[in-house]
Amino acid sequence: MPRPTIGESAMTPAERQRRYRDANVTRSKAMTKSEREELGRLVRQRERVLKTMAKQRSAELLAEFERQMAQRYHYDQDQTWNAAHQAAREAVDAAREQVEARCAELGIPKQFAPNLQVYWWDRGENAVKERRGELRKVATSRIAALEKAAIVEIERQSLQAQIKLAEHMLSSEAAQEFLASMPTVEELMPPLELQSIESMLKREQTWLPGRDRLPE
Repeated sequence: MPRPTIGESAMTPAERQRRYRDANVTRSKAMTKSEREELGRLVRQRERVLKTMAKQRSAELLAEFERQMAQRYHYDQDQTWNAAHQAAREAVDAAREQVEARCAELGIPKQFAPNLQVYWWDRGENAVKERRGELRKVATSRIAALEKAAIVEIERQSLQAQIKLAEHMLSSEAAQEFLASMPTVEELMPPLELQSIESMLKREQTWLPGRDRLPE
């Protein structure tokens, strides 16, 4: 402990103890060499793991998008749909009776007579193979772009962390906050929505083939 200068009053034991405690707190916040080396190793390891996770995330996003495209909506899943389907069936049944009566008047055999049916398309346009192919192509391209952007951001943040560690600019508390602030792969690569992919497809081209085809 340095001696007091001339004219300066000597510190009391309590003041010396407080200054010693404050000095120890300041030293404890400083990052040691072993801490910097360990954090540098963890940063580089985290970069490698996140790149692998980004590839896995791409596979998960594509699988989720495929699930959305394959989703079927049955009329009995919703009360409004069910009521509308029932009303349509009753209307078609009544119309069918009129058609059958007229066919009998005209002498048309039943096996050759026209008929009416009610159809519930549980997948909409996604029931058409060509439509699913176009959407899949756009989704795959978008996922690849998200993965590339995520990897670039992972590498940028890893380099930034290593530079700060090399310059001894971080304290141990700051290091923890810095590592905790790094975004996850899920944040960098958010899920795809079917509607957004459809909008992207519409902007690229007008989809025409297959609209009048039956689902495959």
